[in-house]
Amino acid sequence: MTAELVRGQNHPLSQSRLEIRVSAGTPVVAVAALGDENGRIHGVEWVAHPGAPTQPGLEVSRQAAADHRLAVDLDAMTDAVHRVGVLLALPAAGGGPGPARFGAVAAPFVAVTGLDGDEVASYTITGLEAESAVVALELYRRQGAWKVRAVGQGYSGGLAELLTDQGLPEAVPLAGSINEAVARGLARSVQAPPSRPSDGDRSRQTAAPALGPDQGGTAPQGAPGPVPPAYGGQPSGGPGQSGPQPSYGGSGAAEPSATTGGPINYSHPGRRNSAPPPPPPTAPPAQPGQSAQPVAGDATGWSMEERLYNQVWGMFEDLARSTAAYRSAVDFAESRMDKELEQALSDPRSRIGGQGDAVREAARARHAHLVAQAREVLDRDIAQLVAEADVVEPALPPAFARWDNPAWHAYRVPMEIPMALRLGDLRLPEADRIRIPMLLRLPLERGLWIDSGRADSIDGSFTDSHDMRRLAMDTAVAHAARLLAVYPAGEFTVHVIDPAGSGTQPLAPLTGTGVLAAPPAQGAAGVTDVLSRLTQRVDLVQMALRGGAPDALPPGFDTSQQLLIVNDFPHGFDDRAVNQLRYLADEGPSAGVHLMMVADREESSAYGPLLDPLWRSLLRLTPVPDSHLADPWVGHAWTYEPPLVPAGSQVLHQVLTQVAAARRAWNR
Repeated sequence: MTAELVRGQNHPLSQSRLEIRVSAGTPVVAVAALGDENGRIHGVEWVAHPGAPTQPGLEVSRQAAADHRLAVDLDAMTDAVHRVGVLLALPAAGGGPGPARFGAVAAPFVAVTGLDGDEVASYTITGLEAESAVVALELYRRQGAWKVRAVGQGYSGGLAELLTDQGLPEAVPLAGSINEAVARGLARSVQAPPSRPSDGDRSRQTAAPALGPDQGGTAPQGAPGPVPPAYGGQPSGGPGQSGPQPSYGGSGAAEPSATTGGPINYSHPGRRNSAPPPPPPTAPPAQPGQSAQPVAGDATGWSMEERLYNQVWGMFEDLARSTAAYRSAVDFAESRMDKELEQALSDPRSRIGGQGDAVREAARARHAHLVAQAREVLDRDIAQLVAEADVVEPALPPAFARWDNPAWHAYRVPMEIPMALRLGDLRLPEADRIRIPMLLRLPLERGLWIDSGRADSIDGSFTDSHDMRRLAMDTAVAHAARLLAVYPAGEFTVHVIDPAGSGTQPLAPLTGTGVLAAPPAQGAAGVTDVLSRLTQRVDLVQMALRGGAPDALPPGFDTSQQLLIVNDFPHGFDDRAVNQLRYLADEGPSAGVHLMMVADREESSAYGPLLDPLWRSLLRLTPVPDSHLADPWVGHAWTYEPPLVPAGSQVLHQVLTQVAAARRAWNR
């Protein structure tokens, strides 16, 4: 039976090998700190964190995630260790994205479980407000026995203040190294989808009015920031999202409050402003003993596009959690077998003869049985997801579909911006039969980096540097073409910097159809010209927004979203150009300017750490399958597969030809 603890309460622990599971609803950093009898941390080697995830008897996650599983082996602790503190922190406290205080998110939940998954004790950390770091639980040794205590002590100064309070001399530099490791992990993370309610309801709830920075508000993670209509071409909140609409009818208008301030609410308290979303399609009743037949769009939403978007993210989350349960079961089976074999070998009588062999065979048989049971459950979940993918994939709109989907053959230039864009597929090694579409919300919140530096693919096949550069440019062109195709005519503009002209052949689909704003810029002069124009654009938009006059931009100002493709970086770039590129990566997305780098990081190593923030700010994608992206729940390393156009297909040329024709008609 689980002991549900309250702050300050303790509970005995009867097992030495434990898992500590953290569920926070938003990415958090999990740290485990070892302490002496007085709770003092003697050095950085007593702390397990994302930069150093393993210590004797401890293992923590290597990045920030919404769900964590910390492994603890109390028997492996040295005699000097008397306490194990579980520390949680928000990445934003170290300069990362997301909320900056626990009071803005749901209360974190922490549970201590055995290796079989049975909960021993749990604790919901309530009462947090301005704190950005918290001591969640503490495992402590008392008279030779271990207990767990619910602590819930928060710190508004983040990890640095928390570690300082624990007596660690190197608290500030250690907190900095932890934040640096978390930033590296977030740079390779798949963007978290909007949170969905419990009980399997994947519908998006109507959001409350957003607060500005001067009102203490924080943007929810994963949600696109507001884009001014003057240049963004899209209302605030993203497609399909309806903000609060004031109703001027009726007599129930609220009076302005002298104490709270803010806008007047003109809505009638007894009147609904909008109709509820239509119910999702339902599948026919299943036969007894059989699973229900999956249906495309069975997640609720305000449109079929939003239903499919939520359904795809639901499949992604389901596969992540099913695989996490399987891996946990396999780890338990292996640890149990190791313990049984260790006990058998510790008895001299069982080391030789038939008795020892029988014990070892029995341990291996139990291990195989447990693994087979776990695999059976995983195979059942995968079969259900495969059946769902078989009906979802053909129903996806062009923005969500693969290039070989028939939806592209009926393509027409859209009139509205879609919710999201497909950037490729994701899969896990335990579930190779299924591919989950990788959908990224529009407008883009971060730039893209197509890494041309890998020399071999995940299957071990060798790819030379020349082929990698060509594949990287092909991938970049496919991404740019898809972005052009899903935006209405005149609302997306693409610029290309190709200093040495090495990307001429891969860029042919863009240059030949005339969808580019201008021919690819070459040489140092071309680099300087394009970067100067785009940085000036960002400056103008920012000045207009800060002045509260987004409509006061110069006449003839191009209000479309801008994409800059940079090939062969850093060739043709001087120090000034590099700084301008960093400026565009940091400030560009908020002003409608987005960056796509096609580069090998090693080639820019001469700049040293100057460019580290640039690479971290970009979402790294690869032109060959590579296991490098992590999900926001349990931190699995997902294999990313790029969305290349099938060999010999003319779909890219046909789509870009229509985009160019619509662009010419719009410019008349």
